[in-house]
Amino acid sequence: MRFRGPILLAAIFAIVAIIAIWRARPPEVSARPVRTVSQALGPGPHDDGFARVTEPREFHFPADHGPHPAFRNEWWYWTGNLIASTGRAFGFELTIFRTALAPDQDPHRASAWAPRDIYMAHFTISDLAAGRFYAFERTSRGALDLAGARAAPWRMWVLDWSAVGPDDDAAALPLRLRAREGDVSLDLSLEQGKPTVLEGDRGLSRKGAEPDNASYYYSLTRMPTSGSITAGGERFDVRGESWMDREWSTRALSTEQIGWDWFALRLDDGRELMYFHLRRRDGKKDAWSSGTLVDRDGTSRRLGADDVTVQPIGTWTSPRSHTAYPAAFRLAVPAAALDLQVLPLLADQELDLTFRYWEGAVRIEGTAGAGLAKGLGYLELTGYGDESRQPR
Repeated sequence: MRFRGPILLAAIFAIVAIIAIWRARPPEVSARPVRTVSQALGPGPHDDGFARVTEPREFHFPADHGPHPAFRNEWWYWTGNLIASTGRAFGFELTIFRTALAPDQDPHRASAWAPRDIYMAHFTISDLAAGRFYAFERTSRGALDLAGARAAPWRMWVLDWSAVGPDDDAAALPLRLRAREGDVSLDLSLEQGKPTVLEGDRGLSRKGAEPDNASYYYSLTRMPTSGSITAGGERFDVRGESWMDREWSTRALSTEQIGWDWFALRLDDGRELMYFHLRRRDGKKDAWSSGTLVDRDGTSRRLGADDVTVQPIGTWTSPRSHTAYPAAFRLAVPAAALDLQVLPLLADQELDLTFRYWEGAVRIEGTAGAGLAKGLGYLELTGYGDESRQPR
């Protein structure tokens, strides 16, 4: 979901609450992360002056692909399942988060070094045949062209990691994703695929009881993808499908919500399922959990908390953080006759970065009506263990 995006929501992101950077200082960014994702997306002392998400709005593209500086948090989120001509399978994630330091640019901060926004990016590769998971992070200020976002032409970047559309103000796609860290890299082209999905109520995704516990949220759920991935110094030509989530908000979560389990699943029968399972501090499922089932023709139906059941199956414990995460899930949508198991393609896909969370490639097994259901997708798990990290 990516709040960080899916909605994270989505999610997720949240992951970007770096709220202390500032005034005209040298280029390095000092950052003190908040303790949990829920604090980053929930109410806080830095909300005053920012716009709130309270009612549906009209979406306009490509303008809404670009930044929304009136809101505190925002992210662009891509995940995908790819396969090489050799049959070797990969998963990938590239996420760019924007967090505003202040609602308005201070006219007295004349230095070119002084940012209004901080950008963070996460880049991962799941090399499934090798059983290797690579996760990297970049953070920079939205100044001096070090990081930023714009709609026309569509471009988001954090240092040399980027997502760039055509050099045409009227066209957003195809989108080229590029990121490299040492001998691990991706260079991918993403097409539109199915129509844009406005999540929730016409793009307004409610996540709590307060009027502004919400985000604006849309998705591209099945984007044809091609390009290359390099893992362990070996380059592979790959093809497959990706999922894009876009969210922006000021305070999406409530103080009683500690995290979420976010599912972005592409079924082999041509349907897609997004669902974010919000978890409360008392251990119960939050009533604002929500999702969307997208049909083969791109039409979609909303799913409420009562429409979906989510049951963790087993436990996987991180050898680094000793955090216990669900090892797999059973997810059922009775009204659609779906009964699915969501199974990680690699057990260890934990991002041990500024924030610690699990996000990785999954496969789907189960039933759809009287037939079998299969597919691929991504799963994100936040709010397990202590997510806070000290700056390195």
